[in-house]
Amino acid sequence: MVDLKLARLPDRTPIKLSITVLPDLHQALQDYARLYAEAYGRAEAVADLIPAMLSAFLDSDRSFTRLGKV
Repeated sequence: MVDLKLARLPDRTPIKLSITVLPDLHQALQDYARLYAEAYGRAEAVADLIPAMLSAFLDSDRSFTRLGKV
């Protein structure tokens, strides 16, 4: 077997999740998307922002990180 410096890439197959949110959270997400568009000059759908938001949240959770995330 060849010993490459680059490790095998992780599984990048997208997983579709469906969630239900309360109206106030939906409005907050819409507001965030609007502010994102103002800040970066590019509109993104809430559904496209949520994965990055969840990832940022998990990365910033010290307890989660300390306990060993997957």
